[in-house]
Amino acid sequence: MSPGPGADSAPAPTTPESPPARPARASMFASLKVRNYRLFFAGQVVSNIGTWMQRIAQDWLVLSLTGSATAVGVTTALQFLPMLLFGLYGGVLVDRLPKRPTLLFTQAAMALTGLALAVLTLSGHVQVWHVYVAAFAVGLATVVDNPARQSFVSEMVGPDQLQNAVSLNSANFQSARLVGPAVAGVLITGVGTGWAFLFNGLSFVAPITGLLLMRARDLHAVERAPRAKGQLREGLRYVAGRPDLIWTITLIGFVGTFGFNFPVYLSAFADDVFDAGAGAYSLFNTLMAVGSLIGALLAARRGTARMRVLIAAAVAFGAVEIAAAGAPSLWLFALLMAPIGMFGMTVNVTANTSIQMGTDPAMRGRVMALYMMVFLGGSPVGAPIAGWITDAYGVRAGLATGGAVAALAAATIGLTLTRVGGLRLTVGWHHGHPRMRFVPRRSENETGRDRELTSAV
Repeated sequence: MSPGPGADSAPAPTTPESPPARPARASMFASLKVRNYRLFFAGQVVSNIGTWMQRIAQDWLVLSLTGSATAVGVTTALQFLPMLLFGLYGGVLVDRLPKRPTLLFTQAAMALTGLALAVLTLSGHVQVWHVYVAAFAVGLATVVDNPARQSFVSEMVGPDQLQNAVSLNSANFQSARLVGPAVAGVLITGVGTGWAFLFNGLSFVAPITGLLLMRARDLHAVERAPRAKGQLREGLRYVAGRPDLIWTITLIGFVGTFGFNFPVYLSAFADDVFDAGAGAYSLFNTLMAVGSLIGALLAARRGTARMRVLIAAAVAFGAVEIAAAGAPSLWLFALLMAPIGMFGMTVNVTANTSIQMGTDPAMRGRVMALYMMVFLGGSPVGAPIAGWITDAYGVRAGLATGGAVAALAAATIGLTLTRVGGLRLTVGWHHGHPRMRFVPRRSENETGRDRELTSAV
């Protein structure tokens, strides 16, 4: 279902006599052979650790100041509200501007925000509105930073290594998630949240240094869009004419809006349900990161990003969230964080890779901005709703509702695609492993050989 490396490329058609070729598995770390990408990757490791530390500290600080899960949801909403309001305009800017100088500016801006919040917290003058302002400021920088980072990957590694690099970026982020929450938990319980904010502010030195050390001559040249009127509408028309992009963005919108409100859910489970404090909150995030890292590394080995993988992972993600909502003990709930992370990351990486590989490079900034606007920009809608359900009916109801919406959306889109595309779902065994696949419907008198080939793939 997913397009090939370019907007106009498509896989060769297959016939019943010639089963589709099995995609070659890439080396898991192939893109790290590129010097510029190694510098980018190393800088992001440090910065991502700081980002996760700030996320944990920010949520815990708001909960400590207000005692309200709704306030945590408002903080999350404010951080992603700029993406919802200005995300498409950020994509237009990214398609016009050189990516590396743009990233230097946005990374420096986020560093200053973290340092300002550290000063306020360590001096004892922090108030909840300070956290709200800082979250919104980070969101403003993200409007440009996120699509710029996404688009810059192709300039560093080229189209052949793009999927591997996207997957490794996710693995990088989730590896930092293993370290960041754990360190944040120690700092919060030991010396306070301010030190986590300070580390995050200083951590941006690493990616800024990496960007400065890159060799411009080794970057893959990408033609930038000239300044012109109507570029925003042009990007929207481009997506409107690509059903593969529309279905992927629609699904990720439902999952991101209702299924990924973990700052609201996990803090409330740690504090209200299990009465276990910041240590349990850190543990939940760490175990989820383990699963997410596994999902990202598995994605790095896959040769293609397919719609059936996206739909199946989204259904499984929602189902495990529902199971976790009813977990009777802290340890069972904690163990379920790993599969939630794995399926959630599979959804994220598969959708991200499919969008990037199927988009014309001149449109990539705008399309990725729309993708990130839907995925992250749904939080201003979903996070307050999740917080309200949690406060009114309990966090178990909130988590179960988010999982149910994600699973139902994925199942509905999957069924719609089978009907609109004249497809049917087949489940069989291939090379000793179960495989699910959407295939064209066949007449009742199809040959025995056709049935055999269909079940094999």
